[in-house]
Amino acid sequence: MSDSTITPPSNAQKPTNFRWVIFATMFFLLAVNLMDRITLSIGMPYIKEEFNLSPTTQGLILSSFFWSYALLQVPGGWLLDRFGPRKVITGALFGWGFFQAIIGLASGGLSLILSRIGLGVMEAPVSPSGAKLSSTWLTQSERGRGAVIMDSGSPLGVALGGIIVAHLIVMFDSWRVTFVVVGLFTMLLGFLAWKVLRDRPSEHPSVDQKEVEYIAAGNVVSATGNDDTAPTKGLGISWFTMIAIMVGRASWGMVYWGLLTWGPSYLAQAQGLDLASIGNSTFLIFIMGTLGCLFSGFFVDFLVKRGITHNVALKTLLSISGVVGLAALYALATITNPTIAVGLLAVAAFFMMFGSLYWSFPAILAPKDRVGLVGGLMNMANSCAGILVPILVGVILQATGSYESVLVYFAVCAGFYTVGTLCINFNKLPVKNGQLSFQK
Repeated sequence: MSDSTITPPSNAQKPTNFRWVIFATMFFLLAVNLMDRITLSIGMPYIKEEFNLSPTTQGLILSSFFWSYALLQVPGGWLLDRFGPRKVITGALFGWGFFQAIIGLASGGLSLILSRIGLGVMEAPVSPSGAKLSSTWLTQSERGRGAVIMDSGSPLGVALGGIIVAHLIVMFDSWRVTFVVVGLFTMLLGFLAWKVLRDRPSEHPSVDQKEVEYIAAGNVVSATGNDDTAPTKGLGISWFTMIAIMVGRASWGMVYWGLLTWGPSYLAQAQGLDLASIGNSTFLIFIMGTLGCLFSGFFVDFLVKRGITHNVALKTLLSISGVVGLAALYALATITNPTIAVGLLAVAAFFMMFGSLYWSFPAILAPKDRVGLVGGLMNMANSCAGILVPILVGVILQATGSYESVLVYFAVCAGFYTVGTLCINFNKLPVKNGQLSFQK
C-alpha cells in the first residue's frame, strides 16, 4: 500500500487543523524541556564557587541527569502506551518542574545529583510522547513535519534557554531564585498540557468529525484494512530494524550532545573566542540547527506527497545529512580561523538536525500500541550517547591535548549515523498480532 495525500471534498467545509496546535504545543514543551536541562550548565560557574565543587564532581552532577533519563526511556514508553500521552506529559511537567525548583534549595553536590536524577526520571517520557501523538494525530504524509516541528524545539531551547537563564540570574542576582522560578513556570505548563492535549483526535472538543475522518483516511492500519484491537506481539517491527534505529540514533546523539557539552569549550580553547562571542556563536549554530530540522520535515513530507516512498525520501535526506555532517566536522579538525570554524559548525548543525526525522520512525514503523515502546528504545540509545560522549571527549582531550582528534571522532560518529539509517527497512509497515506487511 502506498502513502497517499487525502484531499477534503471541495463542496464541503474544510476540516479543522487542530492537530497542528497539538504539535505546536509539543514544540513549546520541548523548548522548555531543553531550557530546563541546560539551566544547571549556565548556573554552574556560580554553583561551583558556592559549594567548592571539583571539576570531577561538576562532571558527575552534569551527567547525572542522563543516568535516570536513559534508564527510564523504556518504562516511560510503556507508560505512554498504557496511560496515553495526555496523562503522562501532564504528570511529567509537574514532576520535572518540582525537581527543577528544589535544585534551588540544594545544600551541596549530593543534593544536586539527587535532584538531577529526579529531573531525568520525570523528563524521560516527554520526547517519546511526540512519537506516540504522531501515530494517532497525523496522517502518514504528515509525520515528517510532526516530528521536526516537535523536535526543533530542542535546539531552539538550547539557543534561547542559555540567554534567558543567564539574564534571570543577573536580574535576580541569584541562581537559586532562578531555578525556583523556572521550576514553577514548568509546573504551570502542566495545566496547559492537560487543557490542550488529548490522546486521540476524537476526544478533543476543538476537532470536528471531518478532521477525525481525514486523519483516519490518511493512515494505514493493517494489511487487510481492519483496525484489529488484538495486542501486538513483541515490538511489532524486526529487531534488525530496531537495532539499526538505535545505532543510528546513538551515533547522531554522540555528535549532538558532544557539540552541546563541548562546543563552547572548543570555541574558547581551540578558536580563542571570548564569552560574548561564544554566546553569539552558540546561538547562531543552534538556530541553524532549528532551521535544518524544520526544512527536513517539510521537505520529506513534500516528497511523500509526490509519491516517493518513506524508504527513499528518508534515506536520501538522512544520508545527505550524515555525509555533509561528516565532511564539515572532519574539515573542522584543521581549521584555525574562528569565523570559518563557526560557519562550518553552523553547516554541520543544519544538516545533522535532519536527524530529528528519527522521531517519525516509531509512528511510521510500529503498531500504535508499540509506538511508545519503540520511541523509548530509540531515545534510550540517544540518552546513552549523552552519558558517554562527555566522558569520551574528556579522555580523548587528555590523551591528545587537542580538539583535532575529537572532531575526527565526531566525523566517524556521523558516518555510523549514516550507515545505521541505511540499514532501516522503511518498506515494512506493521499490522496487529506482530505480523508485518510490505508497502508496495
